Formats: sequence, C-alpha cells, structure tokens
Amino acid sequence: MDLGLVTFADMQPGVTAEERMRNLLEEARLADELGLKLFAVGEHHRPDYLVSSPATALAAIAAVTQQIRLSSAVTVLSSDDPVRVFQQFAHVDLISGGRAEIMAGRGSFIESFPLFGYDLSDYDELFAEKLDLLLAIRDRERVTWRGKHRKQLDDAGVWPRPVQDRLPVWIAVGGTPESVVRAAALGLPLTLAIIGGETARFRPFVDLYRHTWEETGQTGEPRIAINTHAFVAPSRLDADAAFASSYLALLNRIGRERGWPPSGRTEYEALASPSGPLAIGSPDEVAAKIVSFREMFRPERYLAHISIGAVSHRDVMRAIELFGTEVAPLVEREITAGGIASVRISA
Repeated sequence: MDLGLVTFADMQPGVTAEERMRNLLEEARLADELGLKLFAVGEHHRPDYLVSSPATALAAIAAVTQQIRLSSAVTVLSSDDPVRVFQQFAHVDLISGGRAEIMAGRGSFIESFPLFGYDLSDYDELFAEKLDLLLAIRDRERVTWRGKHRKQLDDAGVWPRPVQDRLPVWIAVGGTPESVVRAAALGLPLTLAIIGGETARFRPFVDLYRHTWEETGQTGEPRIAINTHAFVAPSRLDADAAFASSYLALLNRIGRERGWPPSGRTEYEALASPSGPLAIGSPDEVAAKIVSFREMFRPERYLAHISIGAVSHRDVMRAIELFGTEVAPLVEREITAGGIASVRISA
C-alpha cells in the first residue's frame, strides 16, 4: 500500500501567503526525499486556505521534486473548465516527467460557484457533464462534444498532450453513494475521504464501489485510496500538544458555518479512538491505525492529511519526517507480516 500526503495549505496567523507557499514547497520536497508516493494539494477560494489553483502550485512542486506523484485534492471540476484543467495538468505532467494526476470532485465548499458564475442548483449536473468532457479530452487529442452548460466543441484540438498516455483521473468522494457509483461505472479510481464519525460506516461505500465495478464489466482491479486526518509525534502526548487545539479550532470554525454542534475533547477522543478515522500519536500508533484502514478497505493508497489549521510548520515538518521514516516502514512490515501484532492503537 502506497502512502502519501494531502494538504489544503491552511493559512496560519502571522504567516503571509508568500511564506505559506514556501512552507508548502518545503513540505513537498521533504515528502519526496522521504520516498512517499503522492503529494496532493487542495483547491479553495477562501482566505483561510492558500491554494486556489492547484495546478499552479503543483507545477512549482514538480520543479523541485524528483519522484513523488503530484495530484490535486481536489480539483473542483464543477466550477472549472475541463479544457483548461486538462491543459494545466498536462503542463504539470510535462514539468514533472509524467507524475501528474487529477483528483476531481464536486467540492465541499461552494465559494467557487458564484465566483465563476455557476448556479448551485446545477451542482450535480455540472460535475457529471464536465467530467464527461474531461475524460473525452484525456482520451482523444481532437474532441467533438456537446453539453448543456458549456459551448459545444467540434473537432477541437486540445494541447499540449501530457507525458502519460492517459492522464490519471481519480474521483474524490466524501460519502455520496451516487458519486461512488459514477466512479465505478466509468472505470475510474476512487479516493474516499473519511473525516468524521466511525470509520466502519464508510465500508459500505467501498463495497458498493467494488460491486458496481464488477456489475458494469470494468476491466482490471478497482483502485481505492483512503484519506483521513493524521498527525505523528514521538508520543501521543506530544501529538496532542502540537495538534489538538488547532484541530478543534478548525472543526469548530467550519462547524459554525455549517450549523454543526461544537466539538470538544470528547469528540476529539472519539475521532482518535480505534473506531475513529483520526490517525494520531506515536509512529507505532499511527501505523496501527493505517494498517486497520487497510484491513477494512483494502486500498492501494493511504493519504494522510497532516498540515491542518494553525499547526506550526515546524511541527508539520517533524510529523512528515516521522511519517516517512518510521510510520511507512512499520506499515510495510506489518502488512508483509499480515497483521498488527507489534503495534497497537491507543484506546
């Protein structure tokens, strides 16, 4: 199972956008040096997150890394133009020597829709239509296409073409069955973000994906990635000291926008418990949680969202280092051994 990182490049108090961009590049360079397999950058159009153009940030990262694969997380395809998305990621692929991927999603925030002139009532229809066009462009150099929300294309050429013959497109899902079915029916790999609640409640989505994959006659094995929040430190006590207050502040800030009840220490401990999705603590504890994800979902990738909220850059870099140097070898060893005999998740 490949291990990678996801970041939304959260803005932090007292840190300028220029400094945050430098920090983002440092995080990506370290992940690359440590041999992690994927570095993914989110798209947001809010003052609390840095990156509104993932392809631009990934192009900069591509120029300073050597082997790590580079993805959006996600590209909000519903409010973007598939032609430009493909062209931008083709450039990232060329700069990186064939390491680019697109992780397409509908987006958990809605700011991009009015910003680019789209009606939220078309939320689902926009994504389905634009995904159809993106895949057509990926598969053919010249495209004839018609839809409802964009002007038609008649034998239009889309350049440049990427290094990879078919630019990988993953579908990111937060727990919507229709999105899971769409990904499988199109033969596209699935990234499942598990943020809240008990981890086991997401198992039916993976089962649905695999069932639909088989029912629709897709070739090859279904590909699944799991993404959760995570943080690594020498001990659980150290992890909590660096992470807990910033994490809860983030959950409550977003929760107030969405009408969720407040989160406190009780909710935090539930997320960090063996049945919760938060992978936090010592390298042994985080490795055990990741191995438990593998046993439950059988993914080919696990993506850790470590750089969250106002957690300091120094602490994030230390967490990434431990993730690459200690957690990754533990996970590999335990998977090879077929169990988690030597590591345990703290209750």
